[in-house]
Amino acid sequence: MSATAVQSVESGAALPPGAWLGLLGGGQLGRMFAMAAQSLGYRVMVLDPGADSPAGAVADEHLRADYLDDRALAQLAQRCRAASTEFENVPAEALRFLARHCSVSPGAEAVAIAQDRIAEKRFVAGCEIAVAPHAVIQRSEDCDAIDARLLPGILKSARLGYDGKGQVRVKHPAEVRVAFGVLGHVPCVLEKMLALALEVSVVVARNRAGQTLSFPVAENAHRDGILAVTVLPARIDEALARRAREAAMRIAERMDYVGVLCVEFFVLADGSLVVNEMAPRPHNSGHATIDACVTSQFEQQARVMAGLPLGDTTQLAPAVMLNLLGDLWYAGEQLREPDWAAVLAVPGAKLHLYGKTEARRGRKMGHVTCLGATPAEALARATRVAAALGLPAPR
Repeated sequence: MSATAVQSVESGAALPPGAWLGLLGGGQLGRMFAMAAQSLGYRVMVLDPGADSPAGAVADEHLRADYLDDRALAQLAQRCRAASTEFENVPAEALRFLARHCSVSPGAEAVAIAQDRIAEKRFVAGCEIAVAPHAVIQRSEDCDAIDARLLPGILKSARLGYDGKGQVRVKHPAEVRVAFGVLGHVPCVLEKMLALALEVSVVVARNRAGQTLSFPVAENAHRDGILAVTVLPARIDEALARRAREAAMRIAERMDYVGVLCVEFFVLADGSLVVNEMAPRPHNSGHATIDACVTSQFEQQARVMAGLPLGDTTQLAPAVMLNLLGDLWYAGEQLREPDWAAVLAVPGAKLHLYGKTEARRGRKMGHVTCLGATPAEALARATRVAAALGLPAPR
């Protein structure tokens, strides 16, 4: 693609239907993005090494190759007017290559911040937004110099941790050194454990013109470190919701972010708000927007890439989203298909399965969003769905 073509996207000219959008990554986020982009008339090329990737199965073209495969990257860059990533740990070299040939969002600089907890905390604090009290642990010697007031805490690897992975709880100074070894002596952040009232998140979208919109604040409950339930909108007062939305949009604007960004927050027992982490992509806690909002987080991602105005983020109905893990397919050690008919018999239940061919414990296989005329009705319907699937009742 010529430099003129790249400039046409970045100057604000919208891509016409039929243009190609490229995506690095073949998971469920890419699958839902592809469906949203296709509904707007765009064609999607996915680059992913998996033979049966969820996104590759629905894309208009699937390049089955490594993310650093020169030939595949060149093919994607030649065909696609704009490209994005499905997960934040795509090699930076791939993004830099694509950026020379097509419009890439989010930019490599923003992704680099979100890839590293140390850089992320420094950036957020620089935005004058609170983060948890913490210390950076880069060498074994750092374990001996920690402030005792940070304990008990959680030692988290600076990179590649997600869904509770790469984290060790520690209560005493001696445990910090042991945990540092367990995590492989890689750079880490020791965070003080805080008294939490609940966890919330805000998904925002920002385009190249600087237009920034947020979705309603989501309330999240985790189980074994993995998101289990999202309530949209969060059951918090409007003043707190406004502070969360404003903080998330400030982060996006200070970062000059282009794309969809999720910022996760801790709400402390005293009502204060602390940024936990951010994800430079659509997020699990934003899945309810597909059914509950005028525009979904995935349509926003496609709109940003295509140079279109951002869509209306108004919520049309209260929603409760249940995450579906591979554990549902197991009765003891025997595999069996969950009772989807019982799920779909619940009024307002919207089932989304990701097309993964193998159910594994802890693997995200799909989600169900339950809509209602009121928050209480949405929660009651989600409770019925949970009972049908043998899940704990959402609260």
